[in-house]
Amino acid sequence: MRKNAAEVIIEVLEAAGVKRMYGVVGDTLNHVTDAISKSKMEWVHTRHEEVGAFAASADSFMSGSLAACAGSCGPGSLHLINGVYEAHRSHIPLIVIASQIDTMTLGMDMPQEVNYQKAFADCSVFCEQIYNAEQARRMTVLACQAAISRQGPAILIVPVDISNTEIKDEVKYSLHFPKPVRRPSDDELRQTVSILNEGKKIGIYAGAGCEGAHDLLIALAKKLKAPIAHTSRAKDFVEYNNPYNVGMTGLLGVHSGFHMMTECDTLLLLGADFAWGQFYPQHAKIVQIDRDASRLGRRHPVTLGLEGDILASLEALLPILQEHSDETFLKECLEERKKTEVTLLAEEHVGDGSVIHPQYLASLLNKYADDDALFAADTGTSWVWILRHLKVNGKRRTMMSLRHGTMANGMPMALGLKKAFPERQVICMSGDGGLAMLMGDLLTIHQENLPIKIIVVNNSSLNFVEMEMKTEGLLNNYTDLKNPSFAKIADAIGFKGYEVTKPAELEQTIQDFLAHPGPALIDVHTNRFELVMPPTIDAKEVVGMATYTARAVLNGRFGDAINIIKNSLASVKNQL
Repeated sequence: MRKNAAEVIIEVLEAAGVKRMYGVVGDTLNHVTDAISKSKMEWVHTRHEEVGAFAASADSFMSGSLAACAGSCGPGSLHLINGVYEAHRSHIPLIVIASQIDTMTLGMDMPQEVNYQKAFADCSVFCEQIYNAEQARRMTVLACQAAISRQGPAILIVPVDISNTEIKDEVKYSLHFPKPVRRPSDDELRQTVSILNEGKKIGIYAGAGCEGAHDLLIALAKKLKAPIAHTSRAKDFVEYNNPYNVGMTGLLGVHSGFHMMTECDTLLLLGADFAWGQFYPQHAKIVQIDRDASRLGRRHPVTLGLEGDILASLEALLPILQEHSDETFLKECLEERKKTEVTLLAEEHVGDGSVIHPQYLASLLNKYADDDALFAADTGTSWVWILRHLKVNGKRRTMMSLRHGTMANGMPMALGLKKAFPERQVICMSGDGGLAMLMGDLLTIHQENLPIKIIVVNNSSLNFVEMEMKTEGLLNNYTDLKNPSFAKIADAIGFKGYEVTKPAELEQTIQDFLAHPGPALIDVHTNRFELVMPPTIDAKEVVGMATYTARAVLNGRFGDAINIIKNSLASVKNQL
């Protein structure tokens, strides 16, 4: 039976495991969506293509199956690009259908003509146009193969006349799903053992590449008597049931993780591509293992760089590793961890009852959310509260824009998570600025009947940006947000809306909010002057905050200055 190219494309995507395609229908995409309507694939009609790309990325990342997004010609597919960048930076396999104007008018400066190969070149592992309908199957297979094997977005550009052309489709190109075993050579592993045997203060720094290697990581730490710090992206895979865990380091991290990294004399860097060199040990020997050898030593000089998947590498390393007996450094770091946990717990207290502290909000979320809940969080202070105050357990998972660092990612990612896991609780912690940016797709959640729970951290400001300005000694200009009642907006579009302004009302409202059977949104008015304390404070930050306080007073912002001093004193008290 003859088929058109669009039908062949969808047939291949189904064979590749794509269950859902997210996007906005329109003109040049019509034959593709028509083909979807005849298939088992689901079309998820978002209000904005950027939301579709974020949702598809979250779907693909968490489900482990390919997901897809699509846009019409010109601005339609261009709207996808920020979500596509997110997938690219986070190494998420993704199929992107960028529909195009017809081939007869390409290159003639027609309305809505965009050179997608140039536009998507920097954020894809594959970006090709179908020039002849007979290429449809082969090109779609190549796109899927690239997305799977190279772990990133594959862009398939489909002109409208091509998509509607009937073809013979006789050559049955098919997909392959290789699962290679990568590990360092035996000689390299012996070199690793030699370096570790010389270490007196050995630490392990675990990244997202440690997914699936939790038990091996614990066995490694036990043999080396080594504390384990982890990146923010590795939280889900490393933190739980881990007696050697000392927490995160970096700007979003905590003191105990920072202490381990700065005090160790030997560091085993596993599947981590943490970007900020100032948080690496300055005088330690570092052995780095990464599945991509191009990443070896690019963040900080390393003593020995090895290529390999962490699971396979640890399986080969552990049998030849010498059992260490000196627990001095381990005990020191675990003691620092206890102090850090006391500090974090103090921050989660309800406080004096006058303002709602976001740490208290996060602690209630941790207390009442399901054991296997999926969490999404916006970039900014929301991800800090989730990363520091939400406890994972091997079943809970978190989804954030930690590599791309974009605003407005939380709610769209929650949408994709709920489509992929309809039976699991999905909770999103959004900033008021982040939610407002793509708020129209609350309508998609309503239309799709998705019982997603959205928390708005409402501090009437671009809060993380505001803190950046203050630590640089600048007045926080242009960060104010004049917000509506998000709860009333939620009620108007089919959600159950809640609004909380008093700490005493928060705990019961959180329980009611999470128990609501349909989509719900809670607008929580939190303390605007809450500080995100870094794992260590340097003189530059102290001077910057002091300069800001002086400028605030000189410019008549006495209330701001008083609140900053009050919150600074409270933070210092918690550290003691």
